[in-house]
Amino acid sequence: MRKSFMILLSVVLMAGNATTLKAQTSTAKNTLAGVVFIVPVALTQTSQLHFGTINLVSIAPGTCILSTDGVRTFTGGLNGSASAPLATNAAYRVTGKIGAAYSVTLPDDEVILKMGDSDSDTDNVMVTKFTSRFLGAPANALTSKLNISGTDSFVVGATLRTMASQEAGVYTGTFNVCIDYN
Repeated sequence: MRKSFMILLSVVLMAGNATTLKAQTSTAKNTLAGVVFIVPVALTQTSQLHFGTINLVSIAPGTCILSTDGVRTFTGGLNGSASAPLATNAAYRVTGKIGAAYSVTLPDDEVILKMGDSDSDTDNVMVTKFTSRFLGAPANALTSKLNISGTDSFVVGATLRTMASQEAGVYTGTFNVCIDYN
């Protein structure tokens, strides 16, 4: 009987206090928020790489080095011509975050320039040894820094190599230049 009385008393006490007991229905937490804004680096080509008009003076293979200063040097069966089109360095403008350092990646492998759709070796020339020079720099380099306007520019030179008995004609091809923040 005592047990029944204790159970009844517990029920009565709980019922009497039910109005004062409250369950937790909400909570708050101070949470951090954030964002990172970047200024994307962008590359604009302002002129294409062109070795100009070159004379095939013999059947010997040859090279034309187009320096980042725009000077052509010839070896083997090639020499320069003053006929149009004239030689031009590929030139680029870079924009991005003020003062940010960036690097240029040039092709490591040979780039093939083809005459039309031909697959003949004598209808191809190879371009290698790509170099770059930044505006106002005293020497070739692959890294630079954007100025107080968030801009910079650079030129690209390379070496063109012909085969023995190279065919006369117009040769074209493409290559990739990449930039990225350091």
